[in-house]
Amino acid sequence: MHRVGIAGSASNSIRPRKEKRFTYVLNDADDTKHCAGVNCLAILKPSKPGSSYLFTGSRDGTLKRWALTEEDATCSATFESHLDWVNDAVLVGGNTLVSCSSDTTVKAWDCFSNGTCTRTFHQHTDYVTCLAAAERNSNVIASGGLGGEVFIWDLEAALAPLTKSSEVADEDRSSGTYGSGSSLSVTSLRTIGSSNSFSLQTNLPQGYVPIAAKGHKESVYALAMNDTGTLLVSGGTEKAVRVWDSRTGSKMMKLRGHTDNIRALLLDSTGRFCLSGSSDSMIRLWDLGQQRCVHSYAVHTDSVWALASTPTFSHVYSGGRDLSLYLTDLATRESILLCTKEHPIQQLAMHDDGIWVATTDSSVHRWPAEGRNPQKVFQRGGSFLAGNLSFSRARASLEGSTPVPVYREPTCSIGGIPGIVQYEILNNRRHVLTKDNAASVKLWEITRGVVIEDYGQVSFEKKKEELFEMVSIPAWFTIDSRLGNLSVHLDTPQCFSAEMYSVDLNITEKAEDDKVNLARETLKGLLAHWLSKKKHKFGSQSLVNGETPSGRDISARSITLPKVEVDGNAENDSAVYPPFEFSKASPPSIITEGSHNGPWRKKITEMNGTEDEQDFPWWVLDCILHNRLPPREHTKCSFFLHPYEGSTTQTVTQGKLSAPRILRIHKVVNYVVEKLVLDKPLDSMAIDGTFASGQSGGQLQHSSTGDGSFRSGSNSWQKLKPSIEILCNNQVLTPDMSLATVRAYIWKKPEDLVLNYRIIPGR
Repeated sequence: MHRVGIAGSASNSIRPRKEKRFTYVLNDADDTKHCAGVNCLAILKPSKPGSSYLFTGSRDGTLKRWALTEEDATCSATFESHLDWVNDAVLVGGNTLVSCSSDTTVKAWDCFSNGTCTRTFHQHTDYVTCLAAAERNSNVIASGGLGGEVFIWDLEAALAPLTKSSEVADEDRSSGTYGSGSSLSVTSLRTIGSSNSFSLQTNLPQGYVPIAAKGHKESVYALAMNDTGTLLVSGGTEKAVRVWDSRTGSKMMKLRGHTDNIRALLLDSTGRFCLSGSSDSMIRLWDLGQQRCVHSYAVHTDSVWALASTPTFSHVYSGGRDLSLYLTDLATRESILLCTKEHPIQQLAMHDDGIWVATTDSSVHRWPAEGRNPQKVFQRGGSFLAGNLSFSRARASLEGSTPVPVYREPTCSIGGIPGIVQYEILNNRRHVLTKDNAASVKLWEITRGVVIEDYGQVSFEKKKEELFEMVSIPAWFTIDSRLGNLSVHLDTPQCFSAEMYSVDLNITEKAEDDKVNLARETLKGLLAHWLSKKKHKFGSQSLVNGETPSGRDISARSITLPKVEVDGNAENDSAVYPPFEFSKASPPSIITEGSHNGPWRKKITEMNGTEDEQDFPWWVLDCILHNRLPPREHTKCSFFLHPYEGSTTQTVTQGKLSAPRILRIHKVVNYVVEKLVLDKPLDSMAIDGTFASGQSGGQLQHSSTGDGSFRSGSNSWQKLKPSIEILCNNQVLTPDMSLATVRAYIWKKPEDLVLNYRIIPGR
């Protein structure tokens, strides 16, 4: 996931920092399903008879709430605010969900809302990988991450109502970088109200800072707490289990025995016994009172990533990279294979007599587990004795004694959407070909955020060859599929480098020769809903005049730039054209950052117009509100125009010409024809709005109308119009080719392009 930088100073004495990135994530039409692997599970059981809820957190960056019945699960809310993978989630106090993410944040949510995030904590400086909560103490949680940091949180203090003094944003603190280089010394948070508006506070109430459990020198992958929250255990790449007093953050002991990363931990209710699962494929039972390992269980043939226990801590359920879910009796060491999956198991959650299983797939399944009486499973037969050494289990597997699973089918399944695993940006720079993990190939139009063709399970490479077009358009965006869907990234000024004629986009509302900037029109389409809501709330006049309801002038930032281009064709053009209309049925989500308030994520249809302008990059608002674009490079193409070798055709120009990259060859033909027939002076001819001729390369003005006919002269010259063809490298060019296409695919040289012309005899 891209980590957004901080806007730099425009001063010539200071090296400018990278401007904020603007990203939009294309969503599937079915928003009730995850589109990437599910990393975490949390079960909320009702305090009185009623529906239970399952919370899932995914690599698509969202959490979802599912209302559970005996045979079904229905998505009742999506929690969208994280910018990257959701790695873990815990429930505390019956109505608060806490999640952590690779975006380095920990977030608190109202469980029963429609997705309201109540706080965002920015204490970590790297990916936050795990959380732990106390069963009978809703006031304490712990978080750990790749930075080797472990924090213990007093939730009552952390979630306390903001004091008046804490509502004042300290710009020095809030300008700390986002990501692994964070310079924030205190916890930052964002409050998102039920109306989906948002604001920023830079400090927790009364300057609250969580307790830091210091000691890890490497990454932390697993945490666990006892029921009262007085004891915390942690593990990670150090291969040791660390034990902490969670009230003070002080170290109590370090337990060694595993030979690889520790990936899962469990504590019994008293804090006496601890279970650990490791990438060495072993499960170990530790007696913290004796400070030693009392049992080892060689159950799995690969890494153990997930553990869950019965309420009495007599049996453990385990899953991991070997795709298998096992049940083990901790006293007798007897193990049995419950089921096998098609994907590695990420996390487990007990629910009555069943167990929910999350994998690297986007689906979640509930399997029978006999959680209240696990001995019933062993009565079915097929169990084996878990040895002390991992190689004994692996050897048994190789010898053909692989156990047979007890269960073949889950009792309940929550389907997901296949995630995108491969993509290719096509040459027209508007279409992207994708392949998902179900081998389905689709064609996306990224300027509308929709699938325009679903080819099914076909060869990705062959389809890419079929869709090849010999066109050259600058790369104005980048893409990744980290979240399972396409994330489209726009960076200034590169994103404004691509233009097309309106006729090529089938925009009938504009003149055929009007140039359309793809990034500008895409931004207009993405923010059309926000602009509409804002105008409705505050009136359109303030936006037209460049005034904002917050009293800030967003154009002030652009004044410091050496040059800002105003898009003349776009003056007073606020319309969103069909090629840039985004779907309301599956609206994309915006991920971006403003000048003060930190990164955020929200669907475009959920923006209600009250959002602060400073939550957006300045260059985005400068573009959509004022039609101003930053200086752009390489928008012109220089070339020479000579008679074809051996041709008796007269020379129409001696110098180098310059024209827009998107200029079509038929315009060059018209230029040559007009010069030959009308014999106009060289310095008065023009092909397109910025065509230049002569040794000095001076700019000339537009001389043609929208329908392609020239204003100068009478129509009688067209009766004498000779048939001209343009060549490059002895290859005849088609009239609809652009100069950029000719240079990229036919000329193929770093030197200035050379075009030749000749009269076609007999026409």
